Amino acid sequence: MTKTGLLFHILVICCIWHHGAAAQVATRAEQIQQERRQRVPQLKPDDVTRTEAFLRWLHDDKILARVGAGFNGLRAKMGGMVTGGGFGAGPEYFREDLFSGRLSFRAAAQTSTRGYNRFEVETVAPRLAQNRFFVSSRAVHHNYSGLPYYGPGPDSAKTGRTNYRFEDVSVDGFAGVQPLRALRLGASAGYTTINVGPGRDNRYASTDVTYTAATVPGLDRQTDFVRYGPFVELDFRDDKLGPRDGGRYLFQQTWYDDRGLNRYSFRRMDIDLEQYIGLFNHRRVFALRAHSVLTDTDAGRLVPFYLQPDLGGSENLRGFRPFRFRDNNLLVMNGEYRWETFSGLDMALFADAGKVFARRSQLNFHGLESSVGFGFRFNARNRTFLRLDVGFSHEGYQIWLKFNDHFAPRPLGTSGTHPVL
Repeated sequence: MTKTGLLFHILVICCIWHHGAAAQVATRAEQIQQERRQRVPQLKPDDVTRTEAFLRWLHDDKILARVGAGFNGLRAKMGGMVTGGGFGAGPEYFREDLFSGRLSFRAAAQTSTRGYNRFEVETVAPRLAQNRFFVSSRAVHHNYSGLPYYGPGPDSAKTGRTNYRFEDVSVDGFAGVQPLRALRLGASAGYTTINVGPGRDNRYASTDVTYTAATVPGLDRQTDFVRYGPFVELDFRDDKLGPRDGGRYLFQQTWYDDRGLNRYSFRRMDIDLEQYIGLFNHRRVFALRAHSVLTDTDAGRLVPFYLQPDLGGSENLRGFRPFRFRDNNLLVMNGEYRWETFSGLDMALFADAGKVFARRSQLNFHGLESSVGFGFRFNARNRTFLRLDVGFSHEGYQIWLKFNDHFAPRPLGTSGTHPVL
């Protein structure tokens, strides 16, 4: 074959190969286009779960902010009742702009699904004498018909649950100075009258039927108290109502003076330590707390059971029932890891540990009860509006739905040492 003939055959083969390849590419391109045309009518948004749809509705429509804002100082107060008292709600009038912001006033009345009642009036003048002096007063009345009592000490049995009626009227006031922005020093004084009677929860025996006054101080007779004492608070949190960084440290000493029976006078020391560690622009937070209550009496005096610190419930040991343990002293520690899932909702993992004990010398880390769990924090304006926690312990699990932050501070001063708020 001549060179010319060979070259001709090579050109023919190349043309045939190129045509076949082009045809194959064109055919594949047509197939792709055809598949696209077939798929277009079938395209639809991804399915959204009911939970995600509900959360999006809360966020997009700003439901939480609308409910909490109120109108002209009048708003609905939800939650905040004693743990285990059922869902509480009622009207609240709140103004913090009186006299150009130098006085705030709050009055609330609530009733719960279990028939518990609570009435409260509070005034606060937080910025007097160029923001260096503050005063406050608080009056409250509780009528709770069936508070739980499981018996004295850390070894009380879960099956020993009883109930008793708790009714009180308390008036307290405090005043102090703020020499530094984060430091407050002051003193508080008040008067409280308490009545304890047979429980009205028919599901459980009344406390006075199951236990005796010999083992449960104050069960048979109650008295009135004058209470007073100083406090020191160091608070450098970035936001007092929705902290994500900083800390708060409170030390308080309170004397309870028995005015009727001369039998139940005692001294109480409260230590409350909180620390927040914010990460990644505060979208993730480690929240830590340690709280201890230590009491002391003179010879022949006792701490009445209804004023003893208690452990268990939504505020401290979340894997146990409310008021599960009660004794003269208390130690509890809480740790949470919180992260923002989207604006308006945080999630949390937590661990709790604590115990009650009879004598101050037993203040140590032996014999701690513990619980772990997870939770959700719905917030508006960076303030927790709704909290859902699920806690687990060796006694089972507990589900808590509360309208406050887990580390919500108790009132400052003597009113903060009251067994129920």
